[in-house]
Amino acid sequence: MQSVWNEKCIISPSLICLDMCNLEQQVKLLEKSGIKMLHVDILDGHFSPSMPLGLDTVRQLRAKTNLQFDCHVMVSEQDYFVDELLDIGVEQIVFHAETQPHIDGMLNRIHARGVKAGVALKPATPLSALDYVLEKCDTVLLMLINPGYAFVKGEKQVAYADRKIKELRHKIDAMGLDTKIEVDGRISPQNIQDYGSGLVDIFVTGSTCIDRNHMEESFDKLNALRTSVIGG
Repeated sequence: MQSVWNEKCIISPSLICLDMCNLEQQVKLLEKSGIKMLHVDILDGHFSPSMPLGLDTVRQLRAKTNLQFDCHVMVSEQDYFVDELLDIGVEQIVFHAETQPHIDGMLNRIHARGVKAGVALKPATPLSALDYVLEKCDTVLLMLINPGYAFVKGEKQVAYADRKIKELRHKIDAMGLDTKIEVDGRISPQNIQDYGSGLVDIFVTGSTCIDRNHMEESFDKLNALRTSVIGG
């Protein structure tokens, strides 16, 4: 399952967009559909004004699936949440630059436990925040909407999303790095079509791509789209 990290155009369904009352069943459906990664959003109700998922739920799910847990920590005080996720045994932790006073130190802390580490940026946070740590990042997650505001009617991807993605790809390639680009926030099939063949490595898919009432059909469509994009 670890090999998924070396694949192109990875689909990482968002856990909080699944049926929260039937998570084990939903995760088994993901596995059956050939999905290998699960995006786990950890929110504290402060940094992001929602808190749909508890750490105990993540801990219980960890024991029930071999899916790779791609965790996105959207909190004001990160230490407790990062330590808990490390103890749970997740595969990747991405934390926000905006609330981490010691970005380099947190990357080291996560890597010391053998876990992939990365930095997430809110839409308006400049790429310059990565200038001295990009080479340490397994992944950089670009938020294309403001975190926690997906429920706001009319909230759309920021107009400068395309420019930011392309600038980050240029920076990574110019440095000869293997750092992956992950995008999150109303990711659509068109986004996958536009960026999946070389610009973006991981797509966090939610309600724009997944219909809770027709999960299998949704994943069949995503898998078919991915295959067409990577040409295999």
